[in-house]
Amino acid sequence: MNVLLTGATGFVGGGVLLRLCAEPGVRVRIAVRRPPDEVPAGVECADIEGLSATQCWDEALRGIDVVIHAAARVPVIGERASDPLAAFRAVNVDATRHLARQAAAAGVKRFVYVSSIKVNGEETEPGQPYRADYAARPQDPYGQSKLEAEQALFAIAGETGLEVVVVRSPLVYGPGVKANFASLMGALQRRLPLPFAAIDNRRSLVARDNLVDLLLLCARHPEAAGRVFLVSDGQDLSTTQLCRELSEALGVRPRLLPVPALALRALGVLTGRGQQVQRLLGSLQVDISATRRILDWQPPVPVKQAIRETAEWYRECRGQ
Repeated sequence: MNVLLTGATGFVGGGVLLRLCAEPGVRVRIAVRRPPDEVPAGVECADIEGLSATQCWDEALRGIDVVIHAAARVPVIGERASDPLAAFRAVNVDATRHLARQAAAAGVKRFVYVSSIKVNGEETEPGQPYRADYAARPQDPYGQSKLEAEQALFAIAGETGLEVVVVRSPLVYGPGVKANFASLMGALQRRLPLPFAAIDNRRSLVARDNLVDLLLLCARHPEAAGRVFLVSDGQDLSTTQLCRELSEALGVRPRLLPVPALALRALGVLTGRGQQVQRLLGSLQVDISATRRILDWQPPVPVKQAIRETAEWYRECRGQ
């Protein structure tokens, strides 16, 4: 199997690359604007100018059987685009549609797309997780762009016969994670008092190794074509439980204060961080029963092990 991987220098794509290199009988090509400092032996690099609706993919797609499209424009704190939706659409929708059309024309058989649970929405009622067949209700420009990309891909599949597989992921963590998850580990490591002792929510997360395992299965499983799959670790945690699990793995005792959720929400509104606070307080669960059943798949890495490996990486990076 010859695979073209986009986003190979990113957090998820980097994990996919390492796993692909360990798969027997798989030849890997990565599409990059700048070659990484270290390229695994046997991996080809295809130079591209970037993700756009004008990029020529002829050389990158030559001889390719499967495309795993992990590259995307993702949300960042302090978004500077004057029209965020237009900026997300240019990369996540227009460039993805363009790549898929060229892939179909080049004879690529399957296109695996890394999407987001934000397509479904931002929050669930406890015990009422999202399912793949639920109506999409994205709440922000990023989620909207991911939904439109999925729709564009399935339209191309209907026109060309390209086998499209979509995987919607919640928050991904693991060694190398950045942003809010790394910040939380830093706060716990420094034993800062955190107001999370009274939070009774449920959040689905996915370890990068579990997500990568599913993506590679979707690249070859005959029943995957034409479907949307949800992914998680299969064990949901409250924010309080996550803090305690991470603290144990970091070797520290957490300092969690029982601040009422209502007070935290009010503080979030006053400080202009309402959305960030709500992600810590609200529930977001996904139901992976269909993924398990259709693909005969189980998350290979247990939650406790994945958290421990993430914490060990964090401590090693800081020489602790």
